[in-house]
Amino acid sequence: MPITLLGPRLADPGTEFVYHGPADDCEGCPYRQQCLNLTEGVRYEVTDVREGGQVLDCAVHDEGAVAVDVEPTTIPATVPSKGAYAGSKGKLAGPCPHTECPSHEFCEPAGASFDTEYQIAEIDGEPPHDHCALDRDLTLVEFAPAER
Repeated sequence: MPITLLGPRLADPGTEFVYHGPADDCEGCPYRQQCLNLTEGVRYEVTDVREGGQVLDCAVHDEGAVAVDVEPTTIPATVPSKGAYAGSKGKLAGPCPHTECPSHEFCEPAGASFDTEYQIAEIDGEPPHDHCALDRDLTLVEFAPAER
């Protein structure tokens, strides 16, 4: 289980984030090896906050940083319904300009890209929208966590 550093506001079990690599402010930080040890573009979930650790100075997080355990996690997403079943591979249907749609966060999920095929871990059913403005027949799924 990877250990990394996060700001205290993010350091709660269940919090999910996509690691985007080092920020410019990370340059010269003495904690770089403990902090910048995740895979870019992967969605992670905080599984535990290390007890008894100190809050470390951090140029990125205004309240400092604390040690947390993280694991790659599933990505909730919508895929074309045809051929979507647990265990199969699926791809996102493509970009969607309808940001007000209740399914938009699943059509363009953080941690997934349009040109990648993902293993479908489970089928969650119907997406939250009543009708797709792009007339797509979509199913809500969970993409399997990224391989470490």
